[in-house]
Amino acid sequence: MSKIAFIYPGQGAQKAGMGKDFYENSESAKAVFDKASELLDLDMKELCFEENDRLDLTEYTQAALVTTCLAMTKVIEEKGIHPDVTAGLSLGEYCAIAVAGGMSEEDAIRTVRKRGILMQNTVPAGEGSMAAVLGMEASDIENVIEPIDQVTIANYNCPGQIVITGAAKAVEEAAEKLKEAGAKKVIPLNVSGPFHSPLLKKAGDELLKELEQVETHPLTIPYVTNVTAEYVKDDKEIKALLGRQVASSVRWEQSIRKMIEEGTDIFVEIGPGKTLAGFMRKIDRNVKMYNIGAWEDVEKVAAELK
Repeated sequence: MSKIAFIYPGQGAQKAGMGKDFYENSESAKAVFDKASELLDLDMKELCFEENDRLDLTEYTQAALVTTCLAMTKVIEEKGIHPDVTAGLSLGEYCAIAVAGGMSEEDAIRTVRKRGILMQNTVPAGEGSMAAVLGMEASDIENVIEPIDQVTIANYNCPGQIVITGAAKAVEEAAEKLKEAGAKKVIPLNVSGPFHSPLLKKAGDELLKELEQVETHPLTIPYVTNVTAEYVKDDKEIKALLGRQVASSVRWEQSIRKMIEEGTDIFVEIGPGKTLAGFMRKIDRNVKMYNIGAWEDVEKVAAELK
């Protein structure tokens, strides 16, 4: 018996026009966008559907991407496709939790708006940075950066692609040492802060205060958390994990391997782009991978999975 996972991308997947075809073709998807606009007092259609300067600003990106992914999910679920487990890369974990029943869509959208503002404002621009390290084992990267203060691993994406994060000068120093140690490439990322770094602990603590206002609900299915790469089945764990997640490593490869180990053999990436599918090709090619990023994907995937 096959098990299906819905998986959700993180910040960086956003693009102008995302979700517009869902808005135009589905009443339930339209309702998600309209509700988000009302909740946040933002024109979500303008933010997501039109070329603009705000979509790539963290404080706007996070709410826009979560809204889009939740709207897309409504449509695939209406086709009778439901997950047995969910997971999301960093920001995507909020979609995973909402779809697993642990938090209302409204609370997920409201919370990520606050999360985006906190993450953007905690470390002044230019003081932190991130870089992708290609072609090097995670354990070797850990050994190289261990003696360097204020640099850690942000993302264990897949074999051969790890992201480091921290103070700008420390990341620069780590990049040189990693290249000397055999990394194929170290590519600076165009981000506004040192995400998933201990430098963002204050943002995580502030987020926890915001989460006190949020009501969690018993999970209808489990989700896998970035923080530990373990299944979460008790909604009482959600808030503490989300507070920690801001400043801790995203264990994406480990999360995928955990789901496969537990019998998941079908993965559906919901959201713009195919970043997670790219990671999957390097993690395990034996599972089935589908993408829902455009309206025409829906019927095709639904026909395959029914």
